[in-house]
Amino acid sequence: MINHLYQKTTYWIAGLAVIFIVSFAFAQKDEPIKSQFGLALQKTTYVAKLTTPTTVTPEELAATDDELGSSLPLSLLKELDQRIHAYPQDYEASLLKVLAYIEAGDFKAANIFLDELIRKSPEFTLAHLIKGDLIAMLIKPVLGVGQNDILASYITDKQQASLRKLRDEVKIRLENYHSKLTKQKIPRSLLLMSKSVDVAILIDKSKNRLYVFKRQNDLLPPKLIKDYYVSTGKLRGNKQIKGDLKTPEGVYFVTRWIPDGSLPDKYGIGAFPVNYPNELDSRLGKTGYGIWLHGTTSDSYSRPPLDSEGCVVLPNIDLASIKHLIEPGKTPMIIAETIEWVDYASWSNIRKDVLSSIEEWRSDWQSLNVDKYLGHYDETFWSGRHNIRTWRARKRILSRSKTYQKVNLDDISLFAYPDTKTKQNIVVARFNQSYSSNNYKSDMQKRIYLAQNNSNKTNLDKHNADKKRKDWKIIFEGK
Repeated sequence: MINHLYQKTTYWIAGLAVIFIVSFAFAQKDEPIKSQFGLALQKTTYVAKLTTPTTVTPEELAATDDELGSSLPLSLLKELDQRIHAYPQDYEASLLKVLAYIEAGDFKAANIFLDELIRKSPEFTLAHLIKGDLIAMLIKPVLGVGQNDILASYITDKQQASLRKLRDEVKIRLENYHSKLTKQKIPRSLLLMSKSVDVAILIDKSKNRLYVFKRQNDLLPPKLIKDYYVSTGKLRGNKQIKGDLKTPEGVYFVTRWIPDGSLPDKYGIGAFPVNYPNELDSRLGKTGYGIWLHGTTSDSYSRPPLDSEGCVVLPNIDLASIKHLIEPGKTPMIIAETIEWVDYASWSNIRKDVLSSIEEWRSDWQSLNVDKYLGHYDETFWSGRHNIRTWRARKRILSRSKTYQKVNLDDISLFAYPDTKTKQNIVVARFNQSYSSNNYKSDMQKRIYLAQNNSNKTNLDKHNADKKRKDWKIIFEGK
């Protein structure tokens, strides 16, 4: 409905603009209009600056018209054009290009590219709103998205709330552009992606951004291949209880794909549920269910930044572009309030430390030294109905019947957990475990949670040769 409002408003403003321009022309006979849009080419304060302008020629801009030269830097346009070339449905890049031209005062170029964007994505509400602003600029400057007098006199108080959400969407998209990933380096959460995990999904709630990282090999960090704007829960914060309208934070895994034919239109082209609440969530007393990564309604391109009941909402066209990359049962989806980015040395040291702890655990288990083996478990450990006391008792009883045992681990993945109420550094390890002994044999996929002692929290991403690997203790073990 709001989309239809802004489309109709665009046409309404256009009609009024013609009347005002004619009146303005008669009243200002000695002052000709300097551009197609009634305003001389000059920088505006319509949006926050995308970058520091530097003058380039129309030839450098490779514009479609010799008159499209502006004070935009070549690097900005090249970057946005590269995004659009690599992914023609990157309508965010097209929108940023329009905003950049408006900010530089080149309304003619902005109008050309905006018309093209609306033609390609007529359901993009924000594009229609900016089109209305461009038309309103025929009469007088517009000093912010949707902040034109004509629109203000036309919409109701209820529609003003929707307008504020659209402004929030512009702000979020611009802020993401400003924070360059080239400076942020490697996400701390992705310590190791095994060969069976081709991609990982990261959600930064503070930036309303979804990142897709692809595995390279066991030695190199994963590579960012795509990123998109997303909507999250209506309320900020980490989900605690059912119905609190918050998006949870943690390490989750996609469980299945639900096609659109099995869902109401609100979920768009389909949905990927995740395993919320996971083992740690349940341990912390969190409740709720049905946290999905899903699309938007068929009549809308995107939703405001804070607009879901807790799910992560991606525009249909973007969800379709990554759907084939996501494998239920394998693809992790890590949700954080703010993603932590570290340099290569820190990233490498963290994962080496955790891998060493896991290897010591495996070796001590295989050695039949039950005391050393149990020394790897924290006092807060749990597994199903077991706590640390019953776990120790069970393992001691089982060890009495063993004459030998062999333990092999492969396909190991490591995902660092976002901050939790426990205030511990936690890493989720997932791997294939092959176990054999004189009286038992099994093969399974196992998941363990390792936590570092609070006293050594600051050592996690620093060089510290004296830090003991045994600081990483197992707090959960299960399938």
